[in-house]
Amino acid sequence: MAKATLTISSKNYSSWSLRGWLLARFAGLDFDEVIVGPDDASARAEILLLSSSILVPCLRHDGATIWDTLAIGEYLNEAFPDAGLLPADRIQRAHCRSISGEIHSGFTTLRASLPVNLKGHFPGFKVWTRAQADIDRIWAIWRDCLDKSGGPFLFGQRGMADAMYAPVVTRFVTYDVKLEPQLKAYADLVMAMPEMREWIEAAKAEPEEIEELEVEY
Repeated sequence: MAKATLTISSKNYSSWSLRGWLLARFAGLDFDEVIVGPDDASARAEILLLSSSILVPCLRHDGATIWDTLAIGEYLNEAFPDAGLLPADRIQRAHCRSISGEIHSGFTTLRASLPVNLKGHFPGFKVWTRAQADIDRIWAIWRDCLDKSGGPFLFGQRGMADAMYAPVVTRFVTYDVKLEPQLKAYADLVMAMPEMREWIEAAKAEPEEIEELEVEY
């Protein structure tokens, strides 16, 4: 069987590439990375939030080609059921799918106002009202999940929901968003995962910059 491949774009800027990559790592999938540069049209549209239909990340595995991040998560959950990407309980599984779908299709103001930039750090960044509304909703989701599961991850053990919200955690770090103790503990846990440390180290080594995202704050 040919080794799986995962096509991704910039590790510094691409929230969707991070999600797909974490899902594959959480599943225990052995894969090769195929990296497309920011000059690639699909990758650039994905990073700059210019397209709602994108082809990055894209997983190729055992004859299947999957290019939507939620679809990648669902596929990996079927292919590697023992990895626990989705909760075993039917009700919790439905909840996980709901909050994963919400981050997949929503929070557009947060995305536009606080773009992923793992090399950046902007203490005292001014968060505008509409972006704060998105942040408040994310906080409510995290509180609800952690209260119900008991933590330490959103549904107890790490899984699809944590991969989907990981780029939000990086945004909170980059833009100095203050968190209450329960949520900070969760965010710190996500940032401390070996997979996240590996991704961030690679992101910081990237030479490419995307001018539209290099804004002076």
